[in-house]
Amino acid sequence: MIFLFALVAISILISGCTDTSTSQNIQTQEEAATVIITDALGREVEIPENTEHVICSGAGALRLLTYLEAQDMIVGIERAETTSTASDAKPYSLANPQFATNYAIFGETRGQDDPEKILSLNPLPDVIIKTYSAVGYDPVELQEKTGIPVVVINTGDLAENREDLDASFRIIGQVVGKEERAEEVIAFFDEALNDLNSRTEDIADEDKPTCYVGGIGRAGGPQGFQSTEPTYPPFLFTNALNVAYGDKDINVADVSKEKIIEWDPDYLFLDLNTIECGEERSGLSLLQNDDSYALLSAVENGNVYGVLPFNKYATNFGSVLADSYFVGQTLYPDKYEDVDLESKTIEIYTFLVCQGDDEQGKEIYESMINSYGIPAFTKLDI
Repeated sequence: MIFLFALVAISILISGCTDTSTSQNIQTQEEAATVIITDALGREVEIPENTEHVICSGAGALRLLTYLEAQDMIVGIERAETTSTASDAKPYSLANPQFATNYAIFGETRGQDDPEKILSLNPLPDVIIKTYSAVGYDPVELQEKTGIPVVVINTGDLAENREDLDASFRIIGQVVGKEERAEEVIAFFDEALNDLNSRTEDIADEDKPTCYVGGIGRAGGPQGFQSTEPTYPPFLFTNALNVAYGDKDINVADVSKEKIIEWDPDYLFLDLNTIECGEERSGLSLLQNDDSYALLSAVENGNVYGVLPFNKYATNFGSVLADSYFVGQTLYPDKYEDVDLESKTIEIYTFLVCQGDDEQGKEIYESMINSYGIPAFTKLDI
């Protein structure tokens, strides 16, 4: 009888040990499971199947991660993402003030990463998401230095490079397990752009007013009135007649005062970031004090308006849409009678950066509109 009990006890002990060992092996295999994704450079990158922690390197990367509602996965931040001045107002940063205070800095602006600082992060990121691979630390070298997978994306835009933008959402979605949200964001932009286009696509050019936008900022900072964008998205999306429209390969360009006077547009729009140039150089000051500009039809008729800047550490796509609805409503009021601009802008920010929180969306709207002392989306006193 004693022998029988001993045999049973040994059997149970062996069984228990085997189950525990098997369980641990399965858990280890699950933790080590990886998947292969193809990044924007065509590189096949092996990443954990269940990514828990990431960092975003380069202009626009953290914005896109925030659009996918995965910003809580970051464990470090670029110094460029910690600034919170009026001239640097970005909806996704305003919605996430913790970016400026809660994270260790692993690199400087525009992908200037520090491998040693990355390796000091706790916890370590499972994946590094990086934009503008030709700028800053080389992604292949960064991966070799840190041993952490680096996934490259191209931020793209809402116009000529829309495919790159959509691909970026899908790549990030794969990395952080937000594939469904990625498709929702893509569909949101599709719906907004289709709505904007459908309202004015049938208007003949001879029935459209002409327009110009000045004060467009660039990487070097705020600019004066002669800085424009030949392919200014809000003009493209509303089928407006941009007097500066030209080569689509040109992003931001300076035009002469004489050329603007020659064009004599019916409507002038001013990117309010120009106010950061100071009283002597800002586009607003020039329009108010330069007698040559006083002769422009738009100035004489009071058709000068302020718009939100959106070139802030790459493009703030929500502000692009908000500006587009304002431009459309200003140029073609009868086509936008059903649009309440404040509600539309709050809707945009709420969906993209506020995780559906309407109250926060209103706060972001108020902050963005009033970033420069002069409210955006209003007629300017010239």
